[in-house]
Amino acid sequence: MRSALVLNATYEPLSVVSARRAVCLVLAGKADVVHADSALLRAATFAMQAPTVIRLRYVVKVPFLRRTALSRRAVFVRDHHRCQYCGGHADSIDHVIPRSRGGLHVWDNVAAACRPCNLRKRDRTPDEAGMRLANAPRPPRDGAWIDVTVGRVPEDWLPYLAQAS
Repeated sequence: MRSALVLNATYEPLSVVSARRAVCLVLAGKADVVHADSALLRAATFAMQAPTVIRLRYVVKVPFLRRTALSRRAVFVRDHHRCQYCGGHADSIDHVIPRSRGGLHVWDNVAAACRPCNLRKRDRTPDEAGMRLANAPRPPRDGAWIDVTVGRVPEDWLPYLAQAS
């Protein structure tokens, strides 16, 4: 199923919903279609182009700065599915400072790794294991929650995401 970007009345990106949910918001009079796809969504009494971007008719106060939650999938997206030690395909995550040594499960301490590198490093720091990180782990940029949600960002969304940055 396609996804739709939901914008606040001020054109600030709020969330990503399914195209079906976007149609429900439009039909309920809560949102307007900003961009639509060529695909049709049909019902018994009407057909409508699938919305890809909708804008709410009212302002929703966002009391917090949206951050990407730390998850396996989010770490792989941040590190482009590449092992941060050898550059191969990553299939696990590694705690740079092992948890058994007081390392925390935070963005600054996790990196994508392939299984052989993760096993080779074991319960040691990269220096002790004689390994080097290609990139220092860091929290993802502010708009990364969208990348994690949909994987590939559609072209229709780019103007609205660029405004938010």
